[in-house]
Amino acid sequence: MIRDDSPDLFNQPTSVTVRSVRTKRVTNSLVEIPFMQRPTCTIKEACKASGMGRTKFYELIKGGELQMISVGRRRLVQVPSLLKFLRLDHHSSRD
Repeated sequence: MIRDDSPDLFNQPTSVTVRSVRTKRVTNSLVEIPFMQRPTCTIKEACKASGMGRTKFYELIKGGELQMISVGRRRLVQVPSLLKFLRLDHHSSRD
């Protein structure tokens, strides 16, 4: 026979005091920076902005045509390098 002297914590009545706390809503004061002025963006944002696919972006990064930084597991494209690439690509297609 198993002897259980421990109190049954799940079946004991408990008293809980609940306080009402008033909080003031704080609006997010962060201002969105226009894409062209941002220092970095995600691969997904860069794809959307340029109309290229993820595979092509990774090829451009691997080829050194776009600059990328890693923060932990996150990869961020440096927007100035993306803009430079798009301008060069745009000018070279005219020639």
